[in-house]
Amino acid sequence: MEVKAGEGGEESALFASDLVRMYLRYAERQGWKTEIIDSTLSDLGGYKDITIAFKNKGAPEPGTGVWPQLKFEGGVHRVQRVPVTESQGRIHTSAAGVLVVPEAEEIEVDIQDKDLRIDVYRSSGPGGQSVNTTDSAVRITHLPTGIVASCQNEKSQLQNKEQAMRILRARIHAEAQASADAEAAAERKSQVRTVDRSERVRTYNFPENRISDHRVGYKAYNLDQVLDGELDGVVKALVDADTKERLEAAQS
Repeated sequence: MEVKAGEGGEESALFASDLVRMYLRYAERQGWKTEIIDSTLSDLGGYKDITIAFKNKGAPEPGTGVWPQLKFEGGVHRVQRVPVTESQGRIHTSAAGVLVVPEAEEIEVDIQDKDLRIDVYRSSGPGGQSVNTTDSAVRITHLPTGIVASCQNEKSQLQNKEQAMRILRARIHAEAQASADAEAAAERKSQVRTVDRSERVRTYNFPENRISDHRVGYKAYNLDQVLDGELDGVVKALVDADTKERLEAAQS
């Protein structure tokens, strides 16, 4: 999962950190393992961007587990609240983007060394502050697709390269899968979109303690509980809607 700050500057980065906490708490409730692969902090301690790996513990029951329950989280998440940076008490709207892809095993994606450009640079902290005096950060570009992945969280260049390759492999796999899915779904009249950043999928309204998922018309007034990891209601609504549409598509 990738979470990136969007519209709203520092407030967006703080909202991104709220989303990250929500997903980590949800994972904890589900008994999943989590690993922060890479992250960039904002000046106020929010996340400009972060990449997290979620893993099942053991073999999950069919229809459960990380991918079935998180795959509909992709999209633009919008927040409406009074930011900590607002001195007049006005409600602002900002957004953060979420992208969810299955992590590809090395055997699933054929990546040739000759197709990679690897750049190294110095890691930096919030506000561009240098936190590393050696060129340990790594950026890898897959030349045939133009897909880029980078990592600067680890202490050694080798570790950062390994983590960047994990991200790159997942992104290449996701793009190939998206192309295949688009062809397979061409005849479907509608579908629940999973990784479309251009569509605002959900709104978190703090003054009303309301969460709304715009794809399936879900609305609840337990935002405080949702942000503490109680995502079961909205996840079930999305899974049920997708199951219904798949059955309708199969019968048409």
